[in-house]
Amino acid sequence: TTKTRKTETRNNMMHTLFSLAIVPLFFDLYSDAFTPGSLKLRQVSTSDVFKATVGTEEDILRPNYEIEPLPIRIGHGFDIHRMAPLEEAGQPLVIGGVEITHKDQKWTDAEGKYVEKGGLYETQLGVVAHSDGDVIYHSIVDAIFGALTLPDIGQVFQDTDPRWKGCDSSKFMEHAYEVMTGYGYEIGNIDVTLILERPKVASFKPAMKENIVKLLGTTNGKVNIKARTHERMDSVGELRSLSCHVVLTLVKK
Repeated sequence: TTKTRKTETRNNMMHTLFSLAIVPLFFDLYSDAFTPGSLKLRQVSTSDVFKATVGTEEDILRPNYEIEPLPIRIGHGFDIHRMAPLEEAGQPLVIGGVEITHKDQKWTDAEGKYVEKGGLYETQLGVVAHSDGDVIYHSIVDAIFGALTLPDIGQVFQDTDPRWKGCDSSKFMEHAYEVMTGYGYEIGNIDVTLILERPKVASFKPAMKENIVKLLGTTNGKVNIKARTHERMDSVGELRSLSCHVVLTLVKK
């Protein structure tokens, strides 16, 4: 019928438009992912994933206003995560890309799950988070996005997205680095303040710093990590959470 032919014509047109618009984009992104004469795949980078999964209209890291090429930009980042017994958290305590090994700690059981309510429960600690819960990495990414007037890390890497479940937060750092350099900036300096009652992390700070320097293509003289307790006050002081502040500068290349 005439109606059927019109429907078929419309469907053919949509198929043609899709082929013209999407298929070339796919091969442009992934043409080098295939080895000639075989079906062998290479490792796909974080940026490839974002290009393939985020539409032009939805790409919140490319706003519809100009990000002026200021000589210096300042960013601030903050993150906080719950800590809980390792068996409850389901993953270890990772800070600055380093797993914080420790002896059992006196964690305050505010809900009375393991001992009487408000009592102290000696346990290995883990972090409760959608990804690996790395507060330093998350704060740095947030600060880079903030310096560039971009949305916060929670909008970019949403905790409802199954792709980021248990994700190594170095992937977020790698992507933030690509965004930063894409806008023509590099790290000026980074000042980290980790707030954690226990366990003690002084011996782990050099490895944290090394990771940050490597991931962001910078130098030791531009990265500082400080750690302090919360004087046993509120959830941080009770070992039920940890938090982090980061201030950084980006300089135009």
